[in-house]
Amino acid sequence: MSATSGIGVSQELSSRFSSAIDSKSVRFLKISILNESLVLDQSISIEGTFAEDLAKLQDLLLENAPAYVLAKLDDPSTEWLAIYYVPDSAKVRDKMLYASTRASLLKHLGSTVFTDSLFATSKSDLTPEAYLAHLKHIAAPKPLSTREQEMEDIRLAERSNAPSYEGSRARTSIVGTGVGLNWTADVESAVKEMGNGDESGLVVITIDTASETLVLSSVAPMKIDTLKSSLPSSEPCYAFFAWPHNYTDPPRREVVFIYSCPSSSPVKHRMLYSSGSTSVFQAAKTFLSSSNSHLNTRKVETSDPTELDEAFLKSELGFDNVTIGGGDSATIKTPLGGDTSKSFAKPRGPARKIR
Repeated sequence: MSATSGIGVSQELSSRFSSAIDSKSVRFLKISILNESLVLDQSISIEGTFAEDLAKLQDLLLENAPAYVLAKLDDPSTEWLAIYYVPDSAKVRDKMLYASTRASLLKHLGSTVFTDSLFATSKSDLTPEAYLAHLKHIAAPKPLSTREQEMEDIRLAERSNAPSYEGSRARTSIVGTGVGLNWTADVESAVKEMGNGDESGLVVITIDTASETLVLSSVAPMKIDTLKSSLPSSEPCYAFFAWPHNYTDPPRREVVFIYSCPSSSPVKHRMLYSSGSTSVFQAAKTFLSSSNSHLNTRKVETSDPTELDEAFLKSELGFDNVTIGGGDSATIKTPLGGDTSKSFAKPRGPARKIR
């Protein structure tokens, strides 16, 4: 905080300013510092609009002398603009004096009547064109950092996806359901046909953001070795991968739901895909409930499609500790995504002391 100069407002200035507020006929009050006091230097009456009267400041102000100008605005007529005129060519001592007295001026005259302030370093800053540029600058949105802009985009996406208010009697539950996306017939058919197949394959689905409808992007036979190169690298997508494997006993073919959302994806798309993934997974679970291949209970999520290899899927689906052997030495551990739950092993109690 800068130090104040200790210079106060003269009684004459205080009275003239109060009269100017009541009369509504004064456009400008020029104020200067004289004998360590803020005094009224000159008063100019209203003749035209504020923009038209601004031209009078060109003759009112001096090239090398700082000054304060209190200007009455047109709309609303009860508000005032505080102009701080400190030309670059002024003496350093005067610049410092006027800068340290500014707060004292507003405090004594009443800061509530001043709704705006304008800093000028030359007369060219006080033209109608310069004042219009000042108003545009105030109305313009504040510049945001990259992180702030991203958070603002997320807030806008959340508001656009929020459910509408239906009154106190509404009983709609939105917990855990996410966005309800529309399924086209070809998307539903592709998922069901995959569930009834025997080989490995891939169904890739995207969202038409305008209608929030699932769109079939591709259907193709797919080995796990080529899975990583089959998903979009810069846009989100949902994928259903039919995977025959022997990590369970007996070996089985199951469908794995994959939600891929690369970090370079637009924020609004990331929000839409993220909020819709649960509803897509639940709908697919229903479609595949009567098929030959059931949907694995775990969802696979990635921000880098190139990491989708066999080792990654094993880790995500809980197959890391599965060991397949032959004969009596074979050991099979049911993965966490399977149907068999492991019973709780009661811990052994403390050993008794021998007396």
